[in-house]
Amino acid sequence: MKNDDENFPYLLTREQASNFLGIDPKSFDKYIRSHPDLKYFMIGRQQRYTTNSLKQFIQHHSI
Repeated sequence: MKNDDENFPYLLTREQASNFLGIDPKSFDKYIRSHPDLKYFMIGRQQRYTTNSLKQFIQHHSI
């Protein structure tokens, strides 16, 4: 996971979020996006994510 959040906008699309995490968008959908603990913001019908919510999710679900 990158530590430099300045290279990303505040609200990330699905593709940007998967890029931030360094995983394929399909893996993001299957393992992270579908999890009920991931916090997101809705813009119309589009989910957006913050780098902080992604970091918290990963830290909370790390083994």
